[in-house]
Amino acid sequence: MLLVIDAGNTNVVFAVHDGTAWCGRWRISTDDRRTSDEYASWLLGLMERVGLDPAAINHAIIGTVVPAVLYDLRRFCRSWLDVEPLVANNDLDWDMEVLVDQPDELGADRRLNGLAAHRLYAGPLVVVDFGTATTFDVIDQQGRYCGGAIAPGVNLSMDALHQAAARLPRVSVGRPAEAIGRSTSVAMRSGLFWGYVGLVEGIVRQIRAEMNETPKVVATGGLAPLFSEGTAFFDEVAPDLTLDGLRFLAQQNEQRFITTSPERLVRSMTHKPLST
Repeated sequence: MLLVIDAGNTNVVFAVHDGTAWCGRWRISTDDRRTSDEYASWLLGLMERVGLDPAAINHAIIGTVVPAVLYDLRRFCRSWLDVEPLVANNDLDWDMEVLVDQPDELGADRRLNGLAAHRLYAGPLVVVDFGTATTFDVIDQQGRYCGGAIAPGVNLSMDALHQAAARLPRVSVGRPAEAIGRSTSVAMRSGLFWGYVGLVEGIVRQIRAEMNETPKVVATGGLAPLFSEGTAFFDEVAPDLTLDGLRFLAQQNEQRFITTSPERLVRSMTHKPLST
């Protein structure tokens, strides 16, 4: 089985794929002080509670936009799972051309989203990821990464509004029943929800105009299902897109995996191929 780890600015997501389907997903807040032992005490117990044997993990891959957490995530894989994880960086074979001025500045999550979207949906694409930042990534017909846009994330914007205005509370993100709020909290929720719907539609409309074609629009991230209720611009809603990108990247680089002990070598010889 394959363990994928997606370490973002807000959460670290762990997921296990058995070669056919995802068997489990777990998330924990991102904290660069968290040790490998803390990851182990939290994750291994959760896996066992749903009937997954940690010893069955043959491979692991990590994607992160937070370099400070990488050391302990790798150490967790090595010390507690006895596997050497791959890291989603430029050393791997992505089978994906990047057409931007500074490829090294491109976050792994954006590249992984583009890789997964092209594999799953083909055609020209715009991927909208509702994360700490709201990102827009453009993939052309040939699967090349063409660039995109970055806007402040939904929760980040709400936090900024709450902190900057003394009398404005912090409210939860949700779709209000009406756009015209009759209380401060409902008015804020309306501005946040419909403001971001307008932002997404406006940026996607401009991207389409510059591409001179009509790409499929794929929404991902934890808030994608919520915002899909407010717009008809999304052709697909795929909350696990980054995890799928890590899975596809692992398949593309399966020959790069190594074992760390004779016992693990025996196990890896009997594991289900990643590509099934």
